Amino acid sequence: MPIEPKVLLIVDDDEGMRDTLTAILRRDYTVRAAASAEAGLEILRAVNVHLMLLDVRLPGMGGLDLLRIVREQYSMVEAIVISAISEVETAVQAMKLGAYHYITKEFEYDALRSLMHHASERQDLNRRVITLAAQVADQQDEREFITGPSLTSRAVIEMAAKVAGLSATVLVMGESGTGKELLARKVHRDSAQRDGPFIPVNLAAIPTELVESTLFGHEKGAFTGAVRQQMGKFEMASGGTLFLDEIGDLRVDLQSKLLRALQEGEIERVGGTKAIKTQFRLVVATNVDLERAVREGRFREDLYYRINVVPVRLPPLRERADDIPVLAEVFVRRYAARFRKPVTGFTAGALEILKGHYWPGNIRELQNLIERLVAMSDGAFLTEGDIPIELHLSQLGSRPTRGDSLLEDALSTFERSFLLKSLERCEWNITATARYLGIPLSTLKFKLGRLDVYRLARRLRES
Repeated sequence: MPIEPKVLLIVDDDEGMRDTLTAILRRDYTVRAAASAEAGLEILRAVNVHLMLLDVRLPGMGGLDLLRIVREQYSMVEAIVISAISEVETAVQAMKLGAYHYITKEFEYDALRSLMHHASERQDLNRRVITLAAQVADQQDEREFITGPSLTSRAVIEMAAKVAGLSATVLVMGESGTGKELLARKVHRDSAQRDGPFIPVNLAAIPTELVESTLFGHEKGAFTGAVRQQMGKFEMASGGTLFLDEIGDLRVDLQSKLLRALQEGEIERVGGTKAIKTQFRLVVATNVDLERAVREGRFREDLYYRINVVPVRLPPLRERADDIPVLAEVFVRRYAARFRKPVTGFTAGALEILKGHYWPGNIRELQNLIERLVAMSDGAFLTEGDIPIELHLSQLGSRPTRGDSLLEDALSTFERSFLLKSLERCEWNITATARYLGIPLSTLKFKLGRLDVYRLARRLRES
């Protein structure tokens, strides 16, 4: 797909100069032109402008005043100020206001093209820096172990703080999605090996035939396709932390090699004959019952006792519902910034629904749900109406019904959710919502009162 040319906005009250500049630059840019600062602002509001050529003297608002607005509201636009006469004071003022360059109208065509090219390159570089900085910040944010006020979470954090200063192997147990790798990263960051590498390995995600060479490395020619020597994860983790996720999925024959590496502090590459010394902090994780796997012969007993030095259990999210508001706030803030949405949080009723859900996918499921809700929302708050109906209905069987039967309670739950979505669609205007639904206003007010959403609707309308 061809790349769309950048948009260049020319703001000059001289029609002849606008035509000249357009003729010179239209081969490289999509040119838009305006005869005044006010007309230029209209184009800026309507079009994604990348570059500007801006005359100093304009009818009405001056060129430098327009430049000041551009810097404040359209910071990624690179502006070049152009004037009929050379004035040092004006040039200095333009540069202080953030102009890329200042030239007179007695320019050479090739010099102007070159100047525009350099301004475009600087804009590309600035965009790249901003993008990379955002990605790094986002990755750092997503790699933080997020906790909350629950007693179980505080106990996990206290245990992690104690074991971080030790060299002992840590066994992290918990269901999928509870944050086992994030806890391992926290242990690494707080340990004496923090300046070394953190090497994560998901054993369940590696094809069976590649697990051995991935962990231990291989020599050139060790097997078909081994065209060069390859270091394994054990060597890469030297001086740092090796995190082996889903340790219960490791093949029995490789469990003995892992045990030797841990006991003797050395490994052998596949196809190699020389022992290689290794020294690293080991953190392993599993979502299966290793004791049961030992009894069934699927996991070596001696390896189990070797890795079960400091066991840490991460509780499922359903056992620490008090953490959900904190986790929800973090995820809303993260995705509101990523998607540039005005969402600031959940209403109290919506949080109660989240706290009552079973969360089989744990924190990962909650995170994915909030990402989807924020992406689809344009309001300041995520309400009960935004919560998927299945989360409403999944809790009906475990709580007293408001009506005479479970079916009546389910119908009321659906009706409540539908009314909330309708109110949101109509910007919380109850009269407009009644018209949208095709029902009398009195009927809607009765339903809102019966379903405990009348006050919520009024509060959200006023917010």
